[in-house]
Amino acid sequence: MPDNNDILFNEYSLDFFAFIDYVFAFLFGGGGAGDGGAGGGVVSNWSPGAVFAWLSDAWNVFVVLSWFASFLLIFGIIYAYIKHNQLGEVFAEILKRQEEAFAKIHKKDVKNLRWQDVLVHSDSERPNDWKLAIIEADIILDELLNTLGYAGTTIGEKLKSASPTSFTTINQAWRAHNVRNKIAHEGADFNLSQKEARQTVAEYKMVFDEFNFI
Repeated sequence: MPDNNDILFNEYSLDFFAFIDYVFAFLFGGGGAGDGGAGGGVVSNWSPGAVFAWLSDAWNVFVVLSWFASFLLIFGIIYAYIKHNQLGEVFAEILKRQEEAFAKIHKKDVKNLRWQDVLVHSDSERPNDWKLAIIEADIILDELLNTLGYAGTTIGEKLKSASPTSFTTINQAWRAHNVRNKIAHEGADFNLSQKEARQTVAEYKMVFDEFNFI
Protein backbone atom coordinates (compact mmCIF):
# COMPACT_ATOMS: atom_id res chain seq x y z
CA MET A 1 0.00 0.00 0.00
CA PRO A 2 1.29 3.52 -0.78
CA ASP A 3 2.11 5.68 2.18
CA ASN A 4 2.00 9.45 2.50
CA ASN A 5 5.51 9.86 1.03
CA ASP A 6 4.75 8.07 -2.25
CA ILE A 7 4.29 10.08 -5.47
CA LEU A 8 1.35 8.71 -7.36
CA PHE A 9 1.42 8.51 -11.17
CA ASN A 10 -1.34 7.80 -13.57
CA GLU A 11 -1.69 7.77 -17.31
CA TYR A 12 -2.07 11.55 -17.39
CA SER A 13 1.00 12.30 -15.29
CA LEU A 14 4.19 13.74 -16.91
CA ASP A 15 7.18 11.43 -16.76
CA PHE A 16 9.88 14.09 -16.24
CA PHE A 17 12.85 11.80 -16.75
CA ALA A 18 11.34 10.28 -19.88
CA PHE A 19 10.83 13.81 -21.22
CA ILE A 20 14.51 14.71 -20.57
CA ASP A 21 15.57 11.48 -22.26
CA TYR A 22 13.41 12.30 -25.25
CA VAL A 23 14.89 15.82 -25.57
CA PHE A 24 18.47 14.50 -25.51
CA ALA A 25 17.56 11.83 -28.04
CA PHE A 26 16.01 14.47 -30.29
CA LEU A 27 19.04 16.71 -30.15
CA PHE A 28 21.91 14.28 -30.09
CA GLY A 29 20.38 11.04 -31.33
CA GLY A 30 20.48 7.58 -29.85
CA GLY A 31 19.69 6.57 -26.30
CA GLY A 32 16.05 7.40 -26.72
CA ALA A 33 13.66 5.04 -25.05
CA GLY A 34 11.44 3.20 -27.46
CA ASP A 35 13.53 3.84 -30.59
CA GLY A 36 16.23 1.25 -29.94
CA GLY A 37 18.90 3.94 -29.96
CA ALA A 38 18.60 4.28 -33.71
CA GLY A 39 18.65 7.55 -35.60
CA GLY A 40 20.63 10.70 -35.30
CA GLY A 41 19.69 13.88 -33.46
CA VAL A 42 19.34 17.39 -34.76
CA VAL A 43 22.86 18.41 -33.79
CA SER A 44 24.47 14.96 -33.73
CA ASN A 45 26.23 15.64 -37.02
CA TRP A 46 27.67 19.00 -35.92
CA SER A 47 31.37 19.06 -35.44
CA PRO A 48 33.06 21.35 -32.87
CA GLY A 49 34.56 23.32 -35.74
CA ALA A 50 31.13 23.88 -37.25
CA VAL A 51 29.79 25.02 -33.90
CA PHE A 52 32.66 27.47 -33.40
CA ALA A 53 32.30 28.71 -36.99
CA TRP A 54 28.61 29.35 -36.41
CA LEU A 55 29.33 31.15 -33.15
CA SER A 56 32.05 33.21 -34.87
CA ASP A 57 29.69 34.25 -37.65
CA ALA A 58 27.01 35.10 -35.13
CA TRP A 59 29.51 37.16 -33.12
CA ASN A 60 30.63 39.04 -36.24
CA VAL A 61 27.03 39.88 -37.05
CA PHE A 62 26.47 40.97 -33.45
CA VAL A 63 29.58 43.20 -33.55
CA VAL A 64 28.47 44.84 -36.81
CA LEU A 65 24.99 45.44 -35.43
CA SER A 66 26.49 46.80 -32.21
CA TRP A 67 28.69 49.26 -34.10
CA PHE A 68 25.75 50.35 -36.19
CA ALA A 69 23.56 50.81 -33.11
CA SER A 70 26.37 52.72 -31.37
CA PHE A 71 26.77 54.99 -34.38
CA LEU A 72 23.03 55.72 -34.41
CA LEU A 73 23.10 56.40 -30.68
CA ILE A 74 26.07 58.76 -30.91
CA PHE A 75 24.50 60.54 -33.89
CA GLY A 76 21.25 60.89 -31.95
CA ILE A 77 23.06 62.34 -28.92
CA ILE A 78 24.95 64.89 -31.05
CA TYR A 79 21.81 65.82 -32.95
CA ALA A 80 19.84 66.23 -29.72
CA TYR A 81 22.64 68.36 -28.21
CA ILE A 82 22.74 70.66 -31.25
CA LYS A 83 18.98 71.01 -31.33
CA HIS A 84 18.90 71.65 -27.59
CA ASN A 85 21.40 74.52 -27.97
CA GLN A 86 19.51 75.93 -30.93
CA LEU A 87 16.21 75.81 -29.05
CA GLY A 88 17.91 77.39 -26.05
CA GLU A 89 19.11 80.28 -28.20
CA VAL A 90 15.66 80.67 -29.75
CA PHE A 91 13.94 80.68 -26.37
CA ALA A 92 16.52 83.13 -24.99
CA GLU A 93 15.93 85.49 -27.94
CA ILE A 94 12.15 85.23 -27.54
CA LEU A 95 12.42 85.89 -23.82
CA LYS A 96 14.70 88.88 -24.44
CA ARG A 97 12.26 90.39 -26.93
CA GLN A 98 9.35 89.82 -24.58
CA GLU A 99 11.22 91.49 -21.72
CA GLU A 100 12.16 94.45 -23.92
CA ALA A 101 8.60 94.80 -25.16
CA PHE A 102 7.25 94.53 -21.62
CA ALA A 103 9.69 97.13 -20.33
CA LYS A 104 9.02 99.46 -23.24
CA ILE A 105 5.25 99.22 -22.94
CA HIS A 106 5.10 99.61 -19.19
CA LYS A 107 7.72 102.33 -18.97
CA LYS A 108 5.89 104.25 -21.62
CA ASP A 109 2.63 103.70 -19.79
CA VAL A 110 4.16 105.22 -16.65
CA LYS A 111 5.36 108.27 -18.57
CA ASN A 112 2.02 108.58 -20.33
CA LEU A 113 0.23 108.53 -17.00
CA ARG A 114 2.52 111.22 -15.64
CA TRP A 115 2.05 113.29 -18.76
CA GLN A 116 -1.71 112.90 -18.44
CA ASP A 117 -1.39 114.36 -14.93
CA VAL A 118 0.44 117.32 -16.44
CA LEU A 119 -2.38 117.87 -18.92
CA VAL A 120 -5.05 117.51 -16.25
CA HIS A 121 -3.33 120.09 -14.06
CA SER A 122 -2.84 122.48 -16.96
CA ASP A 123 -6.58 122.30 -17.77
CA SER A 124 -7.58 122.95 -14.18
CA GLU A 125 -9.22 126.20 -13.10
CA ARG A 126 -6.80 126.68 -10.19
CA PRO A 127 -3.55 128.63 -10.77
CA ASN A 128 -1.63 126.40 -8.38
CA ASP A 129 -2.43 123.41 -10.60
CA TRP A 130 -0.94 125.23 -13.60
CA LYS A 131 2.32 125.71 -11.73
CA LEU A 132 2.23 122.06 -10.62
CA ALA A 133 1.80 120.98 -14.25
CA ILE A 134 4.98 122.81 -15.25
CA ILE A 135 6.94 121.43 -12.30
CA GLU A 136 5.88 117.87 -13.18
CA ALA A 137 6.76 118.40 -16.85
CA ASP A 138 10.18 119.70 -15.84
CA ILE A 139 10.79 116.51 -13.83
CA ILE A 140 10.06 114.48 -16.97
CA LEU A 141 12.47 116.73 -18.88
CA ASP A 142 15.20 115.93 -16.36
CA GLU A 143 14.59 112.20 -16.86
CA LEU A 144 14.83 112.68 -20.62
CA LEU A 145 18.15 114.50 -20.36
CA ASN A 146 19.50 111.74 -18.11
CA THR A 147 18.37 109.12 -20.63
CA LEU A 148 20.13 111.02 -23.42
CA GLY A 149 23.32 111.01 -21.35
CA TYR A 150 23.85 114.76 -20.92
CA ALA A 151 26.24 115.63 -18.08
CA GLY A 152 25.45 118.04 -15.28
CA THR A 153 23.92 118.29 -11.85
CA THR A 154 21.06 120.57 -12.89
CA ILE A 155 18.78 120.74 -15.89
CA GLY A 156 20.44 123.98 -16.96
CA GLU A 157 23.90 122.37 -17.01
CA LYS A 158 22.57 119.43 -18.99
CA LEU A 159 20.93 121.70 -21.55
CA LYS A 160 24.19 123.63 -21.94
CA SER A 161 25.97 120.40 -22.90
CA ALA A 162 23.36 119.60 -25.57
CA SER A 163 24.04 120.31 -29.23
CA PRO A 164 21.34 122.01 -31.33
CA THR A 165 22.14 119.63 -34.18
CA SER A 166 21.12 116.61 -32.09
CA PHE A 167 18.58 118.47 -29.96
CA THR A 168 16.47 120.51 -32.35
CA THR A 169 13.92 121.56 -29.71
CA ILE A 170 16.53 122.81 -27.24
CA ASN A 171 15.15 126.37 -27.41
CA GLN A 172 11.71 125.13 -26.41
CA ALA A 173 13.32 123.21 -23.55
CA TRP A 174 15.10 126.35 -22.36
CA ARG A 175 11.96 128.51 -22.48
CA ALA A 176 9.88 125.94 -20.62
CA HIS A 177 12.59 125.36 -18.02
CA ASN A 178 12.95 129.12 -17.42
CA VAL A 179 9.25 129.30 -16.58
CA ARG A 180 9.73 126.50 -14.09
CA ASN A 181 12.65 128.40 -12.52
CA LYS A 182 10.46 131.48 -12.09
CA ILE A 183 7.86 129.35 -10.32
CA ALA A 184 10.54 127.83 -8.06
CA HIS A 185 12.26 131.13 -7.24
CA GLU A 186 9.33 133.54 -7.01
CA GLY A 187 6.78 131.12 -5.61
CA ALA A 188 3.38 132.67 -4.96
CA ASP A 189 4.60 136.05 -6.24
CA PHE A 190 4.91 134.72 -9.76
CA ASN A 191 1.75 135.49 -11.70
CA LEU A 192 1.18 132.64 -14.19
CA SER A 193 -1.76 132.78 -16.56
CA GLN A 194 -3.42 129.64 -17.85
CA LYS A 195 -2.51 130.64 -21.40
CA GLU A 196 1.16 130.87 -20.49
CA ALA A 197 0.93 127.59 -18.58
CA ARG A 198 -0.57 125.80 -21.57
CA GLN A 199 2.03 127.33 -23.89
CA THR A 200 4.81 126.14 -21.60
CA VAL A 201 3.31 122.64 -21.43
CA ALA A 202 3.09 122.62 -25.24
CA GLU A 203 6.82 123.44 -25.46
CA TYR A 204 7.63 120.58 -23.11
CA LYS A 205 5.55 118.29 -25.34
CA MET A 206 7.50 119.36 -28.43
CA VAL A 207 10.70 118.30 -26.66
CA PHE A 208 9.28 114.99 -25.55
CA ASP A 209 7.82 114.24 -28.99
CA GLU A 210 11.21 114.78 -30.63
CA PHE A 211 12.64 111.87 -28.64
CA ASN A 212 9.43 109.84 -28.45
CA PHE A 213 9.60 110.06 -24.66
CA ILE A 214 5.88 110.15 -23.93
